[in-house]
Amino acid sequence: MAVNPIPLRLKQARKLVGVSQKELGIRIGMDESSASGRMNHYEKGRHVPDVETLRKIAAELNVPLNYFFCEDELSAELACLISKLDEESKRTLIAELMATKNYDSA
Repeated sequence: MAVNPIPLRLKQARKLVGVSQKELGIRIGMDESSASGRMNHYEKGRHVPDVETLRKIAAELNVPLNYFFCEDELSAELACLISKLDEESKRTLIAELMATKNYDSA
């Protein structure tokens, strides 16, 4: 069975920003008395945040939503870098990737 990447990505992004579990929870609208516990459960993988909560967390931590679903470090880094590109740069990147001879459309 595959490991859920959300707990690891959440902890990494939160630590990179330098906020506590409680502070992050409060920033996304959780009650102060339960914020730390709820965020801890998410980071331990005991519970999985719903998509709307994950969107709020992503916005607060300045990462794209898909970052939380990346199963390896390179994909996570790429997701963050790509999310910062403007539309034209994204289109150019897609064209460049599709032009590589290693591209497999499968």
